Amino acid sequence: MSNAIPVIRQDGEGERLWFAGGGVFTMKATTAETGGSFAMWEDHVVRGKTTPLHMHPNQDEAIYVLEGEILVHVDGEDHRVGERGLFVAPRGVPHAFLVTSETAHLLALISPGDGEAFYRNVSEPATSPADASRPPDFPRLREEAERSEHIELLGPPPFDGDQQVGTAAEANA
Repeated sequence: MSNAIPVIRQDGEGERLWFAGGGVFTMKATTAETGGSFAMWEDHVVRGKTTPLHMHPNQDEAIYVLEGEILVHVDGEDHRVGERGLFVAPRGVPHAFLVTSETAHLLALISPGDGEAFYRNVSEPATSPADASRPPDFPRLREEAERSEHIELLGPPPFDGDQQVGTAAEANA
């Protein structure tokens, strides 16, 4: 039997955390609330926020772009994902992303939710909107990743400087 409980959160509601990888998360549904099925959060990030090439051995990850644009690297190719676009990384698939718009507002989901532990271990309470622009703490991220069974860092971000500017509309112009 599941320990899941009903969850209702409005805009701006939820625990706010600064993430050592950059950006501010607002927890929308925690692993504890969903009985372990999934964890979901909003992510407010700024241009240039990037992830190292990584994979989740035991979780599927989905990122829905509410506002802005990201560049996703998967299977050796880069793909622009704009507003109302979706990226899904099945467990075991190496991937990375880079924010290419001035800011981006993302909705992220991991399933099962036990991977939330990694994100919590490299986060701390956010105290102001300016926390979204705080520089990442990659040594802290790397150290926790080495201890975690939820993520494997496979290499540096696979993006060059030219990819960090522009939008899909500009790329198609």
